[in-house]
Amino acid sequence: MQISEQLKMLCVKKNISLAELARRLNKTPQALSQKINRGKFTIDDLEEIAAVTNCHIECNIILQNGETIKLN
Repeated sequence: MQISEQLKMLCVKKNISLAELARRLNKTPQALSQKINRGKFTIDDLEEIAAVTNCHIECNIILQNGETIKLN
C-alpha cells in the first residue's frame, strides 16, 4: 500500500479531512496534497503527522538474519 493511501486511511480513522491534517501541520491543503501525490515523506514528516494526529510511528529495518534496527 502506498504512503498516500495509508495517510488517507489515517484521516478516515481519525475522522479528519486532509485539509484538517494540513492545518494541523501548518501547511496549506494544496501543499499537503502535492506532497501526498509525490509520495515523498521523510521519517521526520511521518513523526510530525503521527504527533498531530495523536498517534505514534514505529520505523524499523529488519535484517536478513531477523535482527531489528529501530530508526526512532
